[in-house]
Amino acid sequence: MSSKKDVLLKITDLRIEGFSDEEWIEIVHGVDLTLHKGEVLGLIGESGAGKSTIGLAAMGFARDGCRISGGSIEFDGMELTTTPESDLRALRGSRIAYVAQSAAASFNPAHRIIDQHTEAPIQYRIQKRMEAQEDAMQLYERLRLPNPDEIGFRYPHQVSGGQLQRAMTAMAMACRPDLIIFDEPTTALDVTTQIEVLAAIRDIVDQFNTAAIYITHDLAVVAQMADTIKVLLKGEEVEEAPTEEMLDNPKEEYTKSLWAVRSFKRPQKRRPTGPDATPIVSVQGIDAAYGPTKVLDDVSFDIYPGMTVAVVGESGSGKSTTARCITGLLPPTKGQILFNGEVMPPKYQDRTKEQLRQAQMIYQMADTALNPKIRISEIIGRPAQFYGGLKGAKLKSRVDELLDLIELEPSKFYSRYPPELSGGQKQRVGIARALAANPSFIICDEVTSALDQLVAEGILKLLDRLQQEFNLAYMFITHDLATVRSIADEVVVIQRGKVVEQGPKDEMFTPPHHPYTDLLLSSVPEMDPNWLTTLLEERGVDDIGEAADV
Repeated sequence: MSSKKDVLLKITDLRIEGFSDEEWIEIVHGVDLTLHKGEVLGLIGESGAGKSTIGLAAMGFARDGCRISGGSIEFDGMELTTTPESDLRALRGSRIAYVAQSAAASFNPAHRIIDQHTEAPIQYRIQKRMEAQEDAMQLYERLRLPNPDEIGFRYPHQVSGGQLQRAMTAMAMACRPDLIIFDEPTTALDVTTQIEVLAAIRDIVDQFNTAAIYITHDLAVVAQMADTIKVLLKGEEVEEAPTEEMLDNPKEEYTKSLWAVRSFKRPQKRRPTGPDATPIVSVQGIDAAYGPTKVLDDVSFDIYPGMTVAVVGESGSGKSTTARCITGLLPPTKGQILFNGEVMPPKYQDRTKEQLRQAQMIYQMADTALNPKIRISEIIGRPAQFYGGLKGAKLKSRVDELLDLIELEPSKFYSRYPPELSGGQKQRVGIARALAANPSFIICDEVTSALDQLVAEGILKLLDRLQQEFNLAYMFITHDLATVRSIADEVVVIQRGKVVEQGPKDEMFTPPHHPYTDLLLSSVPEMDPNWLTTLLEERGVDDIGEAADV
């Protein structure tokens, strides 16, 4: 990290209000922040703490429904609270860049990735088009995107979530800004890809003396990135200290509680045996393809009632594609899917309403999975109405019950819209929507990846309680091996569309491992500021940008 101490950003007594229930309510209460050139400040705290709101305010920006109501935001001598909007627009993207949590929601689906990447350097006359495209390809290569000379000419929906997140990181770096706001930039990434991105981000910060605000709920990740950590709770600063000091000796009880999370670990279940033991879901030798490209190759595994099977693998390995095949969204080209011993029609359009009800899905990207123009009550109520025929008072009662289950107070959230919710709250609404159909099997596609660790643990406990109460079966798609340890009964490891290892969780976490499983396990960040550097050295990486070659 840089040793230069020139102040780049100074925020004093920042106050931000949000509009709710026809009045303005203060949501950020007098936060101070000082950032020097080349330094990285980590902002951590649970969902709703104000991390993203403060990060956006560092650009002189307040999201819809919010306003900066007090305090000073001084960037390189410029007071952003009084700067005209036209000047702020010129600043954003050129000298201050932002990497959003959800790349899928941030890219324009109608334009190629490279066209969106080159827009800022061309607009600000930093580079001409051909120069900007060449630089984009070099950044894609540095971030270890596949086919760096070609991938930018695809549309956002034609790459995986992890690849799109890396493309957004490259886009933020296009103008070599003085300050980058990283808002959960590795949330959507598997552990091996995360190492590549973290290494590349750290490399860029060092190489260009770039300052950064790194917003995350993953304490092990922020330990690798930040010089200083600031802890937030409900819009207020709890404490701030250099990273090593914060990790070794947190002073406040709330900070200590963050350090102590992920204690939940439910007892592991064993699959039933005997002639009457029938999987609720049986995936039998399926292949799948997108156009001419084969993405699944002879994938097979079973999920029994009341059990959780975790499906893990890198971005683009085929985890979510397998889920699409199970739900009928992508018909397999070979093999079959069975529910309770009954062969399912490959296409969801050919399945009965009862067959559709049995299997529900919670999506990874809550930002794109929830219609921003529909109230929360209707989002949750639609499946209850469609599958259960509920109307009127019974429907409202069911929605209230589901909101209580996901720990969102019905009186406050019933009439809200998704943009009025935090990322964690939106993901919980997605969980409630899946539960509304009373399914017997739920596919959880990275359901805790957008949640801070305190909330994530609560969600895991909630899902476990629901599983015990309703004998639900879960397919848990995740790159978070801490989640696997907490909740899984069995583990399926997929690499490049093939199952390379599967079995009970205790066996999967006990050596010897398949080499790919071993790579995944060794790539989980630890609460040690030197972990990433040590790992790269152990893997023989001389250039931090070569992390993916190992």
